[in-house]
Amino acid sequence: MSSPSAFSLLVEKLSYAYGNKVALNDVNLAVEAGDCAVLLGPNGAGKSTLFSLITHLYNSREGGIFIKGYDVKRQSCQALAHLGVVFQQTTLDMDLSVLQNLYYHASLQGMRRKQATRRIEEELDRQGMLARKNEKIRQLNGGHRRRVEIARALLHQPSLLLLDEPTVGLDVPSRKGIVEHVHALCEDDKLSVLWATHLIDEIYPSDQLIVLHEGKIKAQGSVYEVCGGESTDDISQAFKHLTQGTLR
Repeated sequence: MSSPSAFSLLVEKLSYAYGNKVALNDVNLAVEAGDCAVLLGPNGAGKSTLFSLITHLYNSREGGIFIKGYDVKRQSCQALAHLGVVFQQTTLDMDLSVLQNLYYHASLQGMRRKQATRRIEEELDRQGMLARKNEKIRQLNGGHRRRVEIARALLHQPSLLLLDEPTVGLDVPSRKGIVEHVHALCEDDKLSVLWATHLIDEIYPSDQLIVLHEGKIKAQGSVYEVCGGESTDDISQAFKHLTQGTLR
């Protein structure tokens, strides 16, 4: 295995249990610069537990997690400085404006006001949300709120963006817009993304695919490789086989 610093995210031999219930069992995965890595798994597969460990909300006793080469357990400040996160449940203040939410986050990141103003305008413009910067969050629809959350996560220009089922509850056009935008970030900015989902139609043929089931990695690689060298239209069938324990 290459040095941890060679990857945006490296997870090695990671296990975690809630009491006697094993949530993750010897998980190994890597995300390189510019990768859009899709973490695909049914509900209860362990996706949220993995994200909680990567973000240091939970602490693991077994295994290691490295972000840009920094150990999340022992060098948490340095590691998390390279991380942006969009959780499944919104964490925006509904009674504050878009700008107020983003300035608050920028202050938590230690950004000076001038720098924060520049970065906020850049990210809102890129999200197509600059004209709505003074609107309260509760006035926005679900898709626009997600765009604000992505802008917030990118303010400090992280190397790695975690997305925990960010399209849940969105209508089809909003979902499509978010998927397209995130893939553009990977291609244009070389941002690394780990996207947790159970929706197969959010996967692009160019993505890296990680299939997680019952706390174990069942397959990982390019979509073509996970599909057994067959058409990428076979993702659904490959996923069914992998999560039912009947490999091709």
